Amino acid sequence: MFDPAPHAPDALAPGQLLARGVCRHLRSHDFVTLPEFTPERGKRLDVMALGPRGELWVIECKSSRADFTSDAKWEGYLEWGDRYFWAVDDGFPTDLLPDGTGLIIADAYDAEILRMGPEVKLPPARRKAVTQRFARHAALRLQSLRDPGLVL
Repeated sequence: MFDPAPHAPDALAPGQLLARGVCRHLRSHDFVTLPEFTPERGKRLDVMALGPRGELWVIECKSSRADFTSDAKWEGYLEWGDRYFWAVDDGFPTDLLPDGTGLIIADAYDAEILRMGPEVKLPPARRKAVTQRFARHAALRLQSLRDPGLVL
């Protein structure tokens, strides 16, 4: 479950630090983001981003070669967004990343989109369902901040 409590940078895992930098950067492009978004049971996206025109981007944060090579489920995330990106730090061996995906270089404080992922528009019914799930997750997180004792 998402932990809404604020954390010092040194209390976050390396992938969470990358996610924070990605979320900050995407905000500068008028996107809103949800880290650790669950589009359906058994799937957890590192960052889900909703753009000003309703576009949905999936960003998977990888903090090391081992983190990347141990993840065999990333292709199942492609069906949840219009674009798919990897977010890695500037020391990551980017030649490992699959062609046909986006690339974001990030740290705990910011990021830069180096390569746009190809756009594959979601079908309208999927877009509506994902957008509604995004809104519900965001509202539940806000509610948990305002009433931490509430069982959701």
